[in-house]
Amino acid sequence: MNKTYDAIVVGGGVIGGAIAFNLSKRGMKVLLLEKDRLAGKASGAAAGMLGAQAELDGESPLFQLARTSRALFGDLADELMVASGVDIELVEKGMLRVALTERDQQEHQTIIEAHTQNGETAELLTGEEARKREPTLSDEVTGAMYLEKDGQVSAPQLALGFLKSASALGCVIKEDLEVHSLRFSNGKVTGVTTNEGDFMSSHVVVTGGVWSEKLISETGLQLNMYPVKGECFSVRTEAPLLTSTIFTPGCYLVPKKDGRIIVGATVVPNTFNQQVTLEGIFSLMAHAQKLVPSILQGEWEKAWTGIRPQTADGLPYLDEHPDYKGLFIATGHFRNGILLSPITGEIMADLIEGKSPAVDLSSFRLNRLNRKTNPIAR
Repeated sequence: MNKTYDAIVVGGGVIGGAIAFNLSKRGMKVLLLEKDRLAGKASGAAAGMLGAQAELDGESPLFQLARTSRALFGDLADELMVASGVDIELVEKGMLRVALTERDQQEHQTIIEAHTQNGETAELLTGEEARKREPTLSDEVTGAMYLEKDGQVSAPQLALGFLKSASALGCVIKEDLEVHSLRFSNGKVTGVTTNEGDFMSSHVVVTGGVWSEKLISETGLQLNMYPVKGECFSVRTEAPLLTSTIFTPGCYLVPKKDGRIIVGATVVPNTFNQQVTLEGIFSLMAHAQKLVPSILQGEWEKAWTGIRPQTADGLPYLDEHPDYKGLFIATGHFRNGILLSPITGEIMADLIEGKSPAVDLSSFRLNRLNRKTNPIAR
């Protein structure tokens, strides 16, 4: 079996899939390794929101990256369907970030002003106007920010679409294969050591979410990343309750096809525990009922968790290692991994090819991190 590749991607989630897809499109011979099952962690658990404006204000460096990535989904949906036959279930029916207090509505006005200055569109609605768009909204909703360009996809389908498309283009994908360590020679990456032996490449991309820390720490770089558990549940209703995604900082409701609604997500930092707690689900239920009271008539489907990778400053890492040539890192996307996956795939493919990405990466570079005093000599 040939064990030498142009690039090795470590991690089989949506970020790893996006990178493998972009590298394969550019004619590179790619190997993708996943220690468990593909899209089995945060990627498979996500609700699939494309909330570039709902979740981010215009002042954040992440906002520019997010809206650039959001704009790629229309063409991407068609491209993945042609390459793999996978429908990522793109829905472009806008998003309502709702207000429950006058303070919320004032905050919305400030956000709209920032978005408008950045060339985006956003509309401030009264409570009555919000209920005209979504009649099932509670009378407690005092207003909303309507975001026409924000949408949603099926997160599992998006990850699958990237991975199947990469495979169709020649990428070799292996599940249940864990990378134990990285291989180096003269300050350059040369491959990885796994439970099935060594695989060689002069380009290795670590995209293992919060689990990336283990591999990268051996190079003397501390990612300052921590896990954040998010609990979600879903219900089904006979008739669709919502058209648009409903978002508040404490809860969101994402309507899927066939009357299914995903409700999420709790934020429980510093734990790898993937148990669903009654406390978490009860909290989400209370929020959801307050927003859309009729959701109580929905039929219970299931509950689940995902472990999301958060960084100390809230920004992902998209860069080549400062000390080891050919070692790249793409992780720390927290709750925006689905939204940022298209642009992350393009950025990392550009970096690996030695090209300058079209977006400003200064806020996402690794030089903002501290290094150990004595990194392992390689």
